[in-house]
Amino acid sequence: MEYSRESGGAGTVLTPARFVWPYGGRSVYLSGSFTGWSEHWPMTPVEGCPTVFQTICSLPPGYHQYKFIVDGEWRHDEHQPFVTGSYGIVNTVLLTKEPDYNSAVLSPHMTSGSSMDVDNETFQRVVRVSDGTLHEPLQRISETDLEVSRHRISVFLSTHMAYELLPESGKVIALDVELPVKQAFHILYEQGISTAPLWDFCKGQFVGVLSALDFILIMRELGTHGSNLTEEELETHTISAWKEAKLYLNKQTTEHGKLFSKRLVQAGPDDNLKDVTLKILQNRVATVPVTHSTSDDGSYPQLLYLASLSEVLKFVCRYFRHSASSLPILQLPICSLPLGTWVPKIGESNRQPLAILRPNSSLSAALNLFVQAEVSSIPIVDDNDSLLDVYSRSDITALAKDKIYTHIKLEEMTIHQALQLGQEPFSSYGATGQRCHMCLCSDSLHKVMERLAKPGVRRVVIVEAGSKRVEGIISLGDIFRFLLS
Repeated sequence: MEYSRESGGAGTVLTPARFVWPYGGRSVYLSGSFTGWSEHWPMTPVEGCPTVFQTICSLPPGYHQYKFIVDGEWRHDEHQPFVTGSYGIVNTVLLTKEPDYNSAVLSPHMTSGSSMDVDNETFQRVVRVSDGTLHEPLQRISETDLEVSRHRISVFLSTHMAYELLPESGKVIALDVELPVKQAFHILYEQGISTAPLWDFCKGQFVGVLSALDFILIMRELGTHGSNLTEEELETHTISAWKEAKLYLNKQTTEHGKLFSKRLVQAGPDDNLKDVTLKILQNRVATVPVTHSTSDDGSYPQLLYLASLSEVLKFVCRYFRHSASSLPILQLPICSLPLGTWVPKIGESNRQPLAILRPNSSLSAALNLFVQAEVSSIPIVDDNDSLLDVYSRSDITALAKDKIYTHIKLEEMTIHQALQLGQEPFSSYGATGQRCHMCLCSDSLHKVMERLAKPGVRRVVIVEAGSKRVEGIISLGDIFRFLLS
């Protein structure tokens, strides 16, 4: 359900929230200040739990009042915050205006924070909150199983090296720092990649990485009034010049005004996979170049490979595929594990909200979320919060095709239009090799890992069976942060 058909602008970022009526009934509706108290939104029974009704609504930040209509009678939930108002006793919820998008600290310990008395265990399995806690889950994580599984994963990664990820054949693309930015992004698009290491011939070293995020920052800078970067300059603006300008934009200077930049995160072929994985997670990068140099000073190294979490996970899945029983947590449903970002239930913490957008949202809104919320992908949903597509940071390189970026306005182009730029159509549930990869919250961790290990898959969207309403999203980083914490 979407709030305010008439007042919600295309660029408005709404907060999804799950409303639950766990006390039975033949028909249940939701109404509130966000519907003008005149419109009644239907709630549907949770699959396998006919006494529990729910609906997911996208609302603007602020204070809201609501009530339930159960079998024709107005009701409120006594176990949630409530006040007496113009419509009698009503429940209340406050959605924060400036939610904290920083990653929540996930705890393996389960806590119960709800006073709702829900007997049906199927529902308890699917109730999930965004800060990583569960409420009376069907299957609790055994501390012993968790410790054993994590130890075995850690030992496996510590005893296998980066060179084992190298394919028998393939190509690795690097870009010269003196290459014009416009030409560089065209290469990324033509090669179907979103990241490339940067080579500085004068230094004889790899000095950085050009990624889709750079293109996003450039697009936002081009759309900023008073920007020093123009479309004409982009024709001759080199990668090195952009990287220097980026440091100024990010105010990465010392107290004396000198620029400082982070050293390139890289690995050697003999580094173990645990260290490689931790480098990716701790530095929040998508890939780590694996290089080798025969010189004493490490100059003029050979670029062997770009290591990514996807390749590491594929390696893990291949090893444990026929011995899954040695990792007890693999058979647990993902809704019982503290990983991923989930749509919060009303009355529960919203420290890590799930960012979603509508197809008619502006491209500018998506780019702002990529930068400010530090997310790599955004589920695109319809008015019922059912998944339509996913817009990812890497999709931005499609704007390099035929120099599309030079004649569009970010505020005017919609997400739907951006997704039409040479992208594959939305796939149905369970399909592979397409843009959208979906799972159910009852699916096992093993199934989700196998799905994420497939080529080109970087995250899975968790949806409700049947309606395909978005319930959460799990990324490669989420999996490894859970396994190695």
